[in-house]
Amino acid sequence: MTREQAFTFIKSAYIAEVKFRQRTFVDDENINKHIAHLADFMTGEMSQFGVLMCGTYGNGKTTLLYALRSTISLLEECSYVERRTRLKVYDAREIAKLYKDRDPEKFNDVCREPLLAIEDMGKEPAEEMNFGTIISPVVELLEYRYDMQRFTVITTNLTPKEIREKYGNRIADRFNEMMCVLNFGAADTFRTRTNVNSQTN
Repeated sequence: MTREQAFTFIKSAYIAEVKFRQRTFVDDENINKHIAHLADFMTGEMSQFGVLMCGTYGNGKTTLLYALRSTISLLEECSYVERRTRLKVYDAREIAKLYKDRDPEKFNDVCREPLLAIEDMGKEPAEEMNFGTIISPVVELLEYRYDMQRFTVITTNLTPKEIREKYGNRIADRFNEMMCVLNFGAADTFRTRTNVNSQTN
């Protein structure tokens, strides 16, 4: 698949998602930039194996996430990707609740998903108690997916500095390595390690 084909797939899915939400699509320069960046990621030789969509509220992150999910489903139907390759979307609070409800089997299933999206990362409790032990479900999930190099998409309203403060230096550094960043209006970015360290230290 060419970069141009990927762009067309994603943009068509984005327009359909906007209409599904009963909104009017505006052919905006910024969203075209994000779609182009995502098309580059899908068709290029990038070393990253995840996408981080960060920025303020109401700027298209969730719409683009679901457009990507629709694109992957369409690519499966067109035999561009293997059958049963679906992007599963979970709210970060849902992931934390699996841990709180002591459902380790389901939590492990989520961790092992080949393609996983975490929506609204940062809205979940940072820590949970498990038989007297303090744990961070989202951190554990991200550590696993980093180690196994599993494709992961994240949407968040947090800035890189806030991510480092909430999840720690280890996860912030993991993001530097594993994530292609689509910045939807945040003042800073995880794109380079030097940039992150200079802004969050």
